[in-house]
Order: sequence, then structure tokens, then C-alpha cells
Amino acid sequence: MKEYTSLAQIRGALDEGLFTLPELTEHYLKRIEETRELNIFLETFEAEARERAESVQKKIAAGTAGKLAGMVVALKDNICYAGRKVSAASKILENFQSLFSATAVQRMLDEDVVFIGRVNCDEFAMGGSNENSSFGPVKNPLNPAYVPGGSSGGSAAAVAAGCCLAALGSDTGGSIRQPASFCGTVGLKPTYGRVSRHGLIAFASSFDQIGPITRSVSDAALILEVIAGKDEMDSTSASAPVTAYAGERDSAPMKIGYIEECIDNDALDPEVRKQHLTLIDELRGAGHTVEPVHLEELAYLVPAYYVLTTAEASSNLSRYDGIHYGYRSEAATDIDSTYVKSRSEAFGKEVKRRIMLGTFVLSSGYYDAYYAKGQKVRRILKEKTDALLEQYDLLLSPTTPHTAFKLGENTEDPIKMYLEDIFTVHANLAGIPAVSLPLFTHPENGLPFGAQFSAKAFNEKDLLSFAHNLMQRRALAKKEG
Repeated sequence: MKEYTSLAQIRGALDEGLFTLPELTEHYLKRIEETRELNIFLETFEAEARERAESVQKKIAAGTAGKLAGMVVALKDNICYAGRKVSAASKILENFQSLFSATAVQRMLDEDVVFIGRVNCDEFAMGGSNENSSFGPVKNPLNPAYVPGGSSGGSAAAVAAGCCLAALGSDTGGSIRQPASFCGTVGLKPTYGRVSRHGLIAFASSFDQIGPITRSVSDAALILEVIAGKDEMDSTSASAPVTAYAGERDSAPMKIGYIEECIDNDALDPEVRKQHLTLIDELRGAGHTVEPVHLEELAYLVPAYYVLTTAEASSNLSRYDGIHYGYRSEAATDIDSTYVKSRSEAFGKEVKRRIMLGTFVLSSGYYDAYYAKGQKVRRILKEKTDALLEQYDLLLSPTTPHTAFKLGENTEDPIKMYLEDIFTVHANLAGIPAVSLPLFTHPENGLPFGAQFSAKAFNEKDLLSFAHNLMQRRALAKKEG
């Protein structure tokens, strides 16, 4: 079957009768089997996917299908789907079955999506390589010797490997955008509060956001249009109106600020810098105003992020205790040993590290020195970012300092792994939307890397409109070249 990169292409083919949705679903199921060695899927929903595909095909024929009819999607293993397992890739939740569906999942089901399976991720979304899963690492489909990124590595790998058209992931500090960069896909982190977190297993509640990983900007916009909006089940969801993100697109010139501390950063691969500078010239040639802006606080972002997120993780993960549900140690003999042994045996190394870090920064005598100071840094950064976005429509930076690294290359150095988030945590700390676009390929290893654009809070429409136009212009230039 021909490779399709957008729902519009698939709907066109379905309308022409080139294939049916059940046939497309079978194609994806076959592809999942062909890529088993990549360790992407933890479970496939074969019977249900086939049944829904038949049902949605009838709706398409009758002209009553929803916005997402024809779209086959994978779910990150920290997003709840009623009647299906959800484990956050952790032994402590192994075989736990969700009692309800996340709001984002239900809204997509209401628009006739077909969910094909749940995909691997870093345990409790803690990691940047998908090597922290209790079920083994995911391999990058573009080169299995390399990581796919994380924590939504399974989501990005599933899309890049052609196992589905799109996937849902979650982004706490770059967990959608970084794997999108490493796997050559589009990754969108919405504004904090734009999408309900109801049904998302929490890592850090004031940072987490559900978002799409796709092959096209138009599909990311369409999914956001469906899942965005106020939800009474999530008090942090915003009541800001949901616009037609996938509708008419503005092509007016933008004023773009590129973050000089990112482009001139010593951690940046020289080829990543070179191609971003070329992109800046390209954008100017297309009529956009592109100017350098400064974010002197860049060096403080990763420390502030890890102080705050580990503190929230320490609190959120306290519920997994071997008592209420999930894993319970067979060696436990009383209450104390149940807590200690269950958590010690079932949590992975990285999760335990972050729980201990978070507990420390919240402890008596250290709260003001670490957690309170981290919150002050976050406030200063947000004010600085909001001021920049009053002057500029968009901010530009690399998504990642380099392309994907090899499996096992950074596993023994937590600090090096944490610094992988250096360009992505900004959007989460400031609560703004950001998208990674697959614009580049490294000439030495042939792997992709992305450019990251961010916008004012709740201005996903302009962000996605610009991103769509840029990708379309790039595709046209490639075709003509």
C-alpha cells in the first residue's frame, strides 16, 4: 500500500475507493508485526480496531463520519483507555486496567478515530531516550542502533515506522518534541491547560500536557481541534475558546525571534547550527522578519525544571504504595515492608532517583533553598517569555542539540541525559505552545532533527498556520528541486 502522510490523503483515497478503512487497519496491524523487533507496541487492540474500522467505514459511506474518520492512532502507555491496560511502562502498574478513558481519548473516539494499540514510553514519562521502560527500550525505526527519544519514544517511533498515521503522547519537558525531532515527525505541545489532563497518569501536574505526534502539521492541528477545550474533570483546563486550528491558514509575514543563546550554544552540533542559520535566511527570504533575541536565563532552565518536576513527581507517585492497587511485593510481611519493598522492587532506577530528588527538595530546611527558588526562576522566565512574545509572533530554537544518540550511550550519566532537555523545557516552564518540525537531515549520519517554534499562550492557531505554510513551502521546493 502507498504511504500516506495525512488524513486528507487517506480520506481522498477512501472516497476514490482505492481501499477501505478495514483494509487500511489491516495494513497497519501487519506493519506492527513487521516491526516487533523495535519494541514499539506493548499491546495491540486488534479485535476492537477491526470492529471500529468496519463501523466507521459504514459512517464514511453514509456521509455521517466524524472529523477523524480514517485516522488510525496509537496511544502512549500513560493515557487511559477504558477497559484497556495502562502501566506508564512501569512494573508497579503492570496489568492494571483502566476504568475510564482520558478526556482526550474520548473526544477522539467521538470523532470516529480508530485506536490501534498502546505504545512503549519511559517509565512514568521520566526520560529522554525511551530506555527507562520496564518493558525494554524502543529502537529508532530510522536506525535501530539509535534511540527514538523520550519519553514519548514509542509514539514517535510508531508514526515514523508507518504503524499508524498519528499517536498521542505527553510532554512534561520535551517528551513529544524531542522524540519527534529524533524520528523525523511533527510533535506539538499545546499551551498548558489547552488539553485536559484527565486520564493522563501524572508525572508533574503543573507541566504535563497531552499532544499529537503526526506526519503532517494539518493532522496535528486537526487532532488539537478535537481534544482541546474546557473539561469539568480537570480544574486546570482552560476555558479559552477553541478555534479551527485546521481551518483557513494565514500566510501573512511573521515577526520571529531566534534565541541567540540556543543557536550559539556550545552544546549545539555544528551541523544543527549551520542548518538553522540557513533556515533563518530562508525565512527572511520568504518575507518574515527574523531577529536575534536573548534568553540569558537558559542556563537556569534545566536545574529549575528538575527541581520543580521531581518535587511534583515525589508527591504524585506517593499513591503507588503496594496497598491500593498495582504491584505488591511477595516478600512483604507488614505495612512498612509492603511500602518499602513494593516501591523498591517495582519502580525503575530513574523513577527512584527522581522521587528521592523531589523528596529532598521538599524536605524541611531545603524547601526555600530549592523548591521556592525554582518557582521564582519559573516566574521570572514566564515574565521574560511573555514580554518577548509581545514583541514577536514566534520564537525559534533547535528542538534538540543534535540528532538521536546510540542506545546505551548516555545511560550511565544522568546529568548528560537531563541536559538533553536544554531547548525544550522552556515551553513547559513558561506554559506556552511549541511545535517541532522535521526540517533537517544530518549529512554525516542521515538522521533527522527538528526546528522548534513557540508562540504566545493559546495562540496555537498562528503557530500551526505558520508551521503548515513552512512545511508546504519546503515540500514544494524539494519537489521542484
